Amino acid sequence: MPIHDQGYRHYEGAKARGGAWLVMFRTGVLGMFSNRRWIVLMIASWIQFIVRAVQFYFAANFSQAAIAAPTAQTFRDFFDYQSIFVFLVTVTLGAVSIAEDRRANALQIYLSKPLTRLEYIAGKLSVLMAVILFITWAPAILLLIVEIAFAGNFTFFVHNLYLVPAITVFALIEALMVSMCILALSSLSTNSRFVGILFTALIFFSDAVAGVLRGVTGGTSLSWVAFSNNLAQVGDVIFRVQPRYDMPWAVSLAIVLGLIGASALVLERRIRGVEIVA
Repeated sequence: MPIHDQGYRHYEGAKARGGAWLVMFRTGVLGMFSNRRWIVLMIASWIQFIVRAVQFYFAANFSQAAIAAPTAQTFRDFFDYQSIFVFLVTVTLGAVSIAEDRRANALQIYLSKPLTRLEYIAGKLSVLMAVILFITWAPAILLLIVEIAFAGNFTFFVHNLYLVPAITVFALIEALMVSMCILALSSLSTNSRFVGILFTALIFFSDAVAGVLRGVTGGTSLSWVAFSNNLAQVGDVIFRVQPRYDMPWAVSLAIVLGLIGASALVLERRIRGVEIVA
């Protein structure tokens, strides 16, 4: 009976590079949409789309409803109203993304595989951003298509061609900022509930401080202290509507980019495998 050598042999197969994060993305998305609660939340997030579509139908077919005709402000307001669902998704999904892996000591398992820190972060980030874009960018773009279908012409679309890049750019900035911030917070703790509470507290506390400063100064020049105000100011400029705050939009953009950069730095420091020395 032959005896086969069971010693170490160098792997000679093909090596997959740069695509490991896709496995995390696919697993995360499929896991979410197999959960009934997430399905209900996703359906609820599209209610505004249905309401807006009905509004566009009446505006296109009844002269009495012309006041409901879409404008650039309509699409800007769409994102404002969707922010509640962005918040819910960010807190519930983002808070557990890394905190649960840290609690279960799974980071060293992930990083002991042919998976880099960048791929691990990309996998977590892609799931969260995909869901946020599904409830912001996707219905907003579909609303443009619905407007063209109901109007029977391309008049509004031609006069507002910038709405396509505006919707895309703002949706990406919003999704990236909130996703990076919650992932950074999630990497700091093993308690996902604490992460969700901390994220919520930071938003509401900064809003409260901005409100107090507005009452004291009688203006909105210091509204940049609130995280959400900076995102809103950048959105107003992107959609070419009147900015809602008396502060330079460049300051708001710098703060948004600063938050993304600071979150990336935190993730770079916190996402590390545990080296086991024999």
